[in-house]
Amino acid sequence: MSISTFNAFRSRNYRLYFAGQSVSLIGTWMQKTAVSWVVYSLTHSKLMLGVTLFAAMFPSFLFSFIGGVTADRYNRHKLLLVTQIISMLQAVLLTLLVFFRHYTVWDIIALSVLLGIINAFDVPARQSLVYEMVNDKAHLPNALALNSSMVNLSRLIGPAIAGISIEAFGDVVCFGLNALSFGAVIFSLLLMKLPRYEAKPHTKNILGELKEGLSYIKQAPEIAFLLGMLGMVSLLVLPFITLIPVYAKDIFHGTAATFGWIDSAIGLGAFAGALFLASLKPSANLRKILAINTFVLGTGLVLFSHATHYPLALVFATFGAFGMMSQVTIVNTIIQTTVAPDMRGRVISFYAMIFFGMQPLGGLIIGYVSQYFGVQNTVLTEGIIALLVGAVHLRFLNSRKLKRYIRPLPGEQAVGIKAEAK
Repeated sequence: MSISTFNAFRSRNYRLYFAGQSVSLIGTWMQKTAVSWVVYSLTHSKLMLGVTLFAAMFPSFLFSFIGGVTADRYNRHKLLLVTQIISMLQAVLLTLLVFFRHYTVWDIIALSVLLGIINAFDVPARQSLVYEMVNDKAHLPNALALNSSMVNLSRLIGPAIAGISIEAFGDVVCFGLNALSFGAVIFSLLLMKLPRYEAKPHTKNILGELKEGLSYIKQAPEIAFLLGMLGMVSLLVLPFITLIPVYAKDIFHGTAATFGWIDSAIGLGAFAGALFLASLKPSANLRKILAINTFVLGTGLVLFSHATHYPLALVFATFGAFGMMSQVTIVNTIIQTTVAPDMRGRVISFYAMIFFGMQPLGGLIIGYVSQYFGVQNTVLTEGIIALLVGAVHLRFLNSRKLKRYIRPLPGEQAVGIKAEAK
């Protein structure tokens, strides 16, 4: 790891954002862990785990289009402030319900739906705003990789704290701490000094701008392919996460702490993967790394699926999660660095729609199939699918017909300029 790993921290606004989000995301992962554990403890249903994931993410799929247009039309900084405040209110309401013990699983699912709607507006605004927070745009890939490091470090810490907290103090503590954690990100957003927002006239209505974004993607074969690949992985591979409570409770005969540690092992692998991406040189071939890491994800899942020795299963989960990280981070990086600025919010909304929309649908499919096919066999199949996706991606990269449509990333452009100068 070198100093260049943290180049994005040279920008004050990004440092503030990173600090605030780091605190908030630990609370978010504590709540996610507690919700999964509470739902499975109440219902003992693998299908209900899929339903919970569906409720939390599918609304983001439905409203991401509007969220993307909103991020392109209005002040992204103010929009992000609003979404964070409403998210805090949702967390407070969930805390009160659990504290007074007047709730059913459907109450939790209803609040998950509300959070999913909020995220439909939050994600395009937040991801698009990162571009504005970084002073030197050459540091943008580093900022996005550090973002992923932040998310996955919180995933490493949050579930572990949640597992211990649930056993020692009860699940309400996880929900309460998440509500408090939003104060950090709201405070960091208020301290930022961004360029003055200048409203631009919009000649098209929301539907027209949505069509414009879709047309843009159709004319960019690489973006279309990457979004399709992400959709396949999100639908049939990443939902393995919904079955982790089953591994903890039924396969390893553990407790909430067992669940927390497996989730933390996944977070450790993803964090290591994100740090690896942040440490890459600007000239690194991100497209090839994405293909290779898809194989890493698939291999990890294949090994984890039928592991019966708990410590070894944690190692396999960590290995697979290392590869999982590239699916989200590199696709996001290529979008952010190659898409036209006035289209960024809309293209990111399609990215968010696919990521948030396919996973809950996949969660329902995986939850249903696992009841008949077996949890371990289902995860094994997910690993094999990831290997097949990796093979298709390599074939895409080697296609001469499509190579002409691939735009060089900022680091690759810089290397090309140096080569010409010589």
